[in-house]
Amino acid sequence: MVADSLTLPETDSARVPLRTVLLSMAGLWLAYFLLVTLRGTIVGLELQDELLWRRALVCLGGVAVTVLLWLAIRLFERFAMWVQILVAFVAALPAAAAIAQINAMTFASIEERVAKKIGEREGVNIRRDESGNLLVDIPGIPTPAETDVPAATTIMLARAPEGMERWRQFTDVALGRYFLLLAWAALYLALVAAREAQLAERRGERFRTAAKAAELRSLRYQVNPHFLFNTLNSLSALVLTGKEEQAEQMIQSLSHFYRHSLADDPTGDVCLADEFDLQALYLEIESVRFPKRLKVAIDLPQDLRDCRVPGMILQPLVENSVKYGVSASSRPVTIAISARAVGDRLLLCVADDGPGAHKPDDHGFGIGLANVRDRLAARFGNAASVHSGRIEDGYETRLALPLLRHG
Repeated sequence: MVADSLTLPETDSARVPLRTVLLSMAGLWLAYFLLVTLRGTIVGLELQDELLWRRALVCLGGVAVTVLLWLAIRLFERFAMWVQILVAFVAALPAAAAIAQINAMTFASIEERVAKKIGEREGVNIRRDESGNLLVDIPGIPTPAETDVPAATTIMLARAPEGMERWRQFTDVALGRYFLLLAWAALYLALVAAREAQLAERRGERFRTAAKAAELRSLRYQVNPHFLFNTLNSLSALVLTGKEEQAEQMIQSLSHFYRHSLADDPTGDVCLADEFDLQALYLEIESVRFPKRLKVAIDLPQDLRDCRVPGMILQPLVENSVKYGVSASSRPVTIAISARAVGDRLLLCVADDGPGAHKPDDHGFGIGLANVRDRLAARFGNAASVHSGRIEDGYETRLALPLLRHG
């Protein structure tokens, strides 16, 4: 129960790339190497060449120990961040002790040589006795009254570290490396947190995309039942009036229409030429009902045929022109569908010269126009707009959307 509350799902995919981890370790220890070398140069340490390669060896050992620390932290990568931080604090202790031991073993053989070098430069002999005490032999200086050189004087510079003193020195070095390792662990955990935030943002984007696709699919599917209802009513009227030939023609056209429209992805865009062809096919179906009253005018410039638009975006508008323009009139009515480009905008227009009785509160028209608005808003946001209203000789609806070319 406790483990479940600490576990974070999907952390496998949130791993920091191995290359990034290794580069962070190499960068840390390289910075340490350069800073310590610069400090040694400034203070004028002896045997810099000897110290340099030993320092490099310690840094390589530090990288190896840091890799072990990383593996220890990764064992808890499925746990909450505070658990990983706690692991870093605890695991860094033995890691720092290991680096301090590597440091002591690497530099042990050179300490006496450095002391001897300093003694030669100062004209004294610096050495360690069998107990490890650091001694300095100062040669005697004869006076004018003396014929013999006085014996050298030996002074103890430092006692050999014993007991707690030895551990105090070791702890001092280990603590320095401990905070160095904690600095790297903080960097690593920050990279993990950034990676998880990035993945969370990607998941959120996928969810938003899926929700948007579901909305588009739902809006698109609203069009089909509405169209089918109107068409079946027309087909019923033809059968009841004994117009079997026209009814058969409508059934064939209806079958062709649905085969064409259902083949498209309901959330995807289609070529403007296909959209115009689909509306022409629909008007062909409706011309069976209104053979003398329905006239069609389609204007699609050749250079706009490959533009991309949401599938069946014009269908509700054309249906409304049939319902409120053609059906409501006793004279011939022309439904005009056109497209033109203005800069980076595509303008689509569906107009008719019928009675112009379209009203947003009319049953069916408000739903169809709202569907078109919602689909354009879901697909393009504020980049698309819809304007609808009466004109001098009828009714017109204009769509303005971004001009997207095929491919």
